[in-house]
Amino acid sequence: MNLYMVATPIGNLEDMTYRAVKVLSSVDVIACEDTRHTMHLLSHYGIKKRLIACHAHNEDESAKGILALLDSGSDVAYCSDAGTPGVSDPGARLVEYIRSESRHTIVPVPGASAFVSLVSAAGNIGKSFTFEGFLSPKKGRRQKRLAELFSRDEAFIIYESPFRVLKTLEDIKETGSCRIIAGRELTKAHEEFITGSADDVIASLSARDAIKGEFAMIIIPEVADDKREEDQDA
Repeated sequence: MNLYMVATPIGNLEDMTYRAVKVLSSVDVIACEDTRHTMHLLSHYGIKKRLIACHAHNEDESAKGILALLDSGSDVAYCSDAGTPGVSDPGARLVEYIRSESRHTIVPVPGASAFVSLVSAAGNIGKSFTFEGFLSPKKGRRQKRLAELFSRDEAFIIYESPFRVLKTLEDIKETGSCRIIAGRELTKAHEEFITGSADDVIASLSARDAIKGEFAMIIIPEVADDKREEDQDA
């Protein structure tokens, strides 16, 4: 039987693919990060299915139950709350377990992804980049990892919450000079792009009464710009 890893919208429900709707309509069971969140999505498309929870805190145990469903002859779909499973979302451990414990087929159903959406609207960020996702909430670890990312001399992409974004930007500012392309509320009604230095982005956000929405940010160290010019001249 098949385990379908289904990408879901990161905000705008119209970003659901035809294939994703077809798969979720046809499977026997849908495993999901948050049953309430997925129920809202399914209701929008008129889909009624049995839902089971498979989130970061129970993924290992849920994987065993999902394998039992597959063994019993059921097709199962998995979707996280938003975007592509396994990309800064649960799903990777589920796939690893099913692949190692059975011969059931794992089928990716591609779709929305916040960092891919940001890259598509960012312009030239170089030949390569590092996708980091969420940095550690602990300042020391976050600063150490930022130093490592800056040392690679290439663009890198991080996710951040509205509650911690200013602290992370301050750490970025202290680590090195860079250009930032920050996407906020991607695909949603209040989608916004803020570009410039760390100081520029900090000033823009600090001037607001409140910071709302999730962020995806591309950080381009200044030295990476020099290397890109060398690559283009070569």
